Amino acid sequence: MTADASPPTGLSGPPTDALIVGAGPAGLALAAELSARGLSVRVTDPAPHAPFPATYGAWRDDLPGWAQDCAAHTWADVRVYTGPQPTPLLRPYTLLDNAGLRAALLGRAGRGLTLTAARVCGATRTAGGWTVQGTQDGQPARWEARVVIDASGHQPALLRHPDRHPDGAALQTAYGIVATFDRPPSAPGAVVWMDYRTPHGDPPADLRGGATFLYAMHLGGDRYFVEETSLIARPAPTRQDLEARLHARLHAQGTPPREIISDEWVSFPMNTAPPAAGEGSVLAFGAAAGLVHPISGFQVSGALRDAPAVADAIAGALRDGGDPVQAGWDALWPPERRAARAVHLLGVQALLNLPPRALPAFFAAFFALPPARWHAFLDPRTPPGPLARTMLRLFAHAPAHVRLPLARAALRHAGTSLHALNAAARP
Repeated sequence: MTADASPPTGLSGPPTDALIVGAGPAGLALAAELSARGLSVRVTDPAPHAPFPATYGAWRDDLPGWAQDCAAHTWADVRVYTGPQPTPLLRPYTLLDNAGLRAALLGRAGRGLTLTAARVCGATRTAGGWTVQGTQDGQPARWEARVVIDASGHQPALLRHPDRHPDGAALQTAYGIVATFDRPPSAPGAVVWMDYRTPHGDPPADLRGGATFLYAMHLGGDRYFVEETSLIARPAPTRQDLEARLHARLHAQGTPPREIISDEWVSFPMNTAPPAAGEGSVLAFGAAAGLVHPISGFQVSGALRDAPAVADAIAGALRDGGDPVQAGWDALWPPERRAARAVHLLGVQALLNLPPRALPAFFAAFFALPPARWHAFLDPRTPPGPLARTMLRLFAHAPAHVRLPLARAALRHAGTSLHALNAAARP
């Protein structure tokens, strides 16, 4: 990693092969892969040296081998509660060490990466690539690059998607705390991936989004991370809603926190359709490219896995005189992946149409599927055909009070459903 060299007149830094907007895990993952392929890369972010702020969990087998070494904790005991008794998932789950992950990404990048504290506001195509406009140290700034990638998250700095959520954004929202407890608030030595039990009572009628669940990790000793989560809703519960429900849950089960060490609030869309091929003037990556998984909300592990192929495509296009933006989009969103997203978005619509009290039964049926099937359904790389067959099998095995609203949702969106499932059924 290098510091800015003396720039050409009128520029705020020397031209680079690639400029990436956003220094989160997705942005640094792609930056590292591009740099490892011999390209010069600039990453701009208002705070490029800041630690990653969020809690990142992932199925261990979803992470690249090098990222598995960045684990803060890995649990073999992973369970869900859709009723009184736990369902063991028998799939190791990892909490990433954010500092270790960031250090590993910077180490993989080597000397071809420059981190720049700046805010980007625009990009213009030129004969030789792109001119990027922004501010640095409170002053107007300008950089040149052969390709520009927006990796700035759910509200992209450069890309504008007026129809990203044509029916309105369906959000996952969650409020969590890291705290010490006199009594364990969840199973010691385990991750509780989803707990729909309600010791604090059924959701109040005025709670937006309906049913919520507990997501919890034992961090060792008397420290736990506990989070009240609304998987997907439109409109979604607010921070105040979920904070109140989390503390009501903890008090109802007799496990109030002794000391709150930190808290966390997350809110992001789950129903973003993939961008049209070649859409816009720049490439995007991570959440900015619509890569949040529509069912789980996971994105980081997918970005770490996608980065090498996207970097190969960009580097190849720059080497061979092709269009690196189109090459990147083609690598990121090939036709089969777009078809798979259409099937996943049908699942989103089904969840949005389920009555809150039906959600535990829905997930009981989901996790009763053969593990290979639900593993694949939560994997963004799974082809559309297997996804559609899993959805049909889930519908067939769900209880009647779950099937009925699912059938109603399918009828309301019959055209979209038939198109997506027919496309998915093709070899």
